[in-house]
Amino acid sequence: MKRLVSVLAVVLVLLAGWLGGTQMAIATPLNSVFTSPVLAVRNAADDLLGERGSKIDLNNTNVRAFTQYPGMYPTLARMIVKYAPFESVEDVLNMPDLSDRQKEILRSNFDNFTVSDPSEVFVEGGDRFNNGIYR
Repeated sequence: MKRLVSVLAVVLVLLAGWLGGTQMAIATPLNSVFTSPVLAVRNAADDLLGERGSKIDLNNTNVRAFTQYPGMYPTLARMIVKYAPFESVEDVLNMPDLSDRQKEILRSNFDNFTVSDPSEVFVEGGDRFNNGIYR
């Protein structure tokens, strides 16, 4: 009887190992019939960035972009975002409550600015004030 129980235990362990084992994954070949071409979707933000180059668009740029110019961040940057959109770069001088010093800072940076139509890609939500990129 002991021998029968031992043989049954061994057979049970072998069957459990053989039936309960994991199956190997079978990879599909690269030239499979199921592959399809991937269509490249053009990002609207990339199109606008290519047009502007390295200039700051006063109607579409967030507040953080003005940190690279002395005297612009945070006060003037906040005012520009608040009073946008502008028709031309010179229109930024028509913002209310600008001091003479602030107007001088803006004039000295006219070469760094550009103006285009506001785009939802950049101005939707609160992204112009806080775009969620932290250092």
